Amino acid sequence: MPLFTKETESIIYGRQAAAVQRMLDFDWMCGRAKPSVAAIVDASSQNALPAFFGAKQILIPAYKTTKEAYNKTKAEVFINFASFRSAYDTTLEAMNYPFSTLAIIAEGIPERQTRIMAAEARKKGKILIGPATVGGVTAGCFKIGNTGGTPDAMASAKLHRQGSVGFVSKSGGMSNEMFNLIAQHSDGICEGMAIGGDRYPGTTLVDHVLRYEQDKAVKIIVVLGELGGTDEYGIAEALKQGKVKKPLVAWVTGTCAKMFPTEVQFGHAGAKSGTAKESADAKNQALKEAGALVPKSYDDFGELIQKVFEKTAGPIPKETTKPRMLPIEFKDALAKNAVRRAESIVSSISDDRGDDVLYNKVPLMQLLNEKATIGDVISLLWFKKRLPKYATEFFEMILKITADHGPAVSGAHNAIVASRAGKDLITCMCSGLLTIGPRFGGAIDDAAKYFKSAVERGISAKEFVEEMKDKDIRIPGIGHRIKSVKNPDARVTVIKRYARKNFPSTKHLDFALEVEALTTQKKGNLILNVDGCIAAVFLDLFSSCGEFTKEEVDDLVEIGVLNAFFALGRSIGMVGHAIDQKRLKQGLYRHAFDDILYL
Repeated sequence: MPLFTKETESIIYGRQAAAVQRMLDFDWMCGRAKPSVAAIVDASSQNALPAFFGAKQILIPAYKTTKEAYNKTKAEVFINFASFRSAYDTTLEAMNYPFSTLAIIAEGIPERQTRIMAAEARKKGKILIGPATVGGVTAGCFKIGNTGGTPDAMASAKLHRQGSVGFVSKSGGMSNEMFNLIAQHSDGICEGMAIGGDRYPGTTLVDHVLRYEQDKAVKIIVVLGELGGTDEYGIAEALKQGKVKKPLVAWVTGTCAKMFPTEVQFGHAGAKSGTAKESADAKNQALKEAGALVPKSYDDFGELIQKVFEKTAGPIPKETTKPRMLPIEFKDALAKNAVRRAESIVSSISDDRGDDVLYNKVPLMQLLNEKATIGDVISLLWFKKRLPKYATEFFEMILKITADHGPAVSGAHNAIVASRAGKDLITCMCSGLLTIGPRFGGAIDDAAKYFKSAVERGISAKEFVEEMKDKDIRIPGIGHRIKSVKNPDARVTVIKRYARKNFPSTKHLDFALEVEALTTQKKGNLILNVDGCIAAVFLDLFSSCGEFTKEEVDDLVEIGVLNAFFALGRSIGMVGHAIDQKRLKQGLYRHAFDDILYL
């Protein structure tokens, strides 16, 4: 029987996203009904691992322990991607569960630990692949980790369907090469195994050769050995004893080692020339004398495989089975201009795809070299224009004016309370910002809408006041708790002075002041407050600077860009208050009983 079937499921130890995806891609190519990865074990995170099964995204469940993962899935295979430091302990633990096959990918595990694991696996009747292995594959059914390489390589090697060659090697890298070589000179592999390059692997070459001998689907056996160690002599002995009757084609690499004056190490811990008995030439000769079919060189390996295959199983059949094609990766399709996709987000103000971020097509480094101001940046990112200097200076003036108004107003108070509750700086700032609305800060937008409408309709200030009274609407931007005609707001004075000095027109400000003249006749504190003044002056800036169309001004007022200045400016103060409370180490805030009216 093959080691794996189309129903074989595995547990992956470690969050190996790339290896999991390779396995799922192979599953899809083979036409499996369900993924071969049932779960992953990740002690640091129980977040499921997203992956693709064909075109459908799925989530591979993650568990904290191997025990939990096995109890939830009952998977047959344990693939251990733990490091060499922890692979020993995690593998021994996994042997306590009914896994039939365990694979250890890590290199560098001490030989003593490997021997203990191998002995434990034999004792419990389990197959241990590795350590230092890339894995193995039963064609058309299941593969371990990154065995077989990329989807293109797997398709080229015909791994998507079963052939009739049983292959085993120590080398994972050469295994992929051999899968392709075998596919070119036969009907492909039935099963291929890389036992791992360490000197004492969990299973030996002969262990798998004897399995292939019992597998009815395997017609011929191919072995790729390497210099160092004595594993190949186990195959020779099995041939001599008649335990292997199927045709066996073998080659031991490293015959070039004799050309070097000193001992040679070929990558793997076990691939090391030592005694004459461990040389590639000696082992090739021993295999040949025992009855294996050994080529003259590696260059002849493929031709010999084909000759033996055709003699045993007949002519190489014409390929009729194609792998189920994988959907192309979106990034690859995009690079080839082979897909159209509506973007999820549209941005017209900035672009960070190049070496320098662009603010409305202007490189950031250019702005820095020009010593551009925050007002210039707001001009580009908010209005998508390079506005005149008097406009950008006005923006900065508004930010300074709105930055703070003491600890008693809603936004600052909420930021202070949140900070004293131990919240982080961003939460404190957001707590304050969330209070901005019709009664706090939001009057700028509403005042702009009403003043703009009145000016556009050409009604008088008196008609406007009467109209708002008839509708029972308080005029936004009019009124102050403390300031009055006799105690004017210095901020309003500064804004009015700047607008009249720099702006081509102040018709909205003039209108607002006419309204103030009427409302203050009723009550002295019904003055044009800072919100109303900011709203009126912004309308004058937009409508008279020559940079905006009427439609653009309508949009800016409608979407609330004026209130954005208040939010941006006031956030400076809210951050300041939050930092201030943390610096002063203020405790949790609780409102005083005597400041509450209990009904």
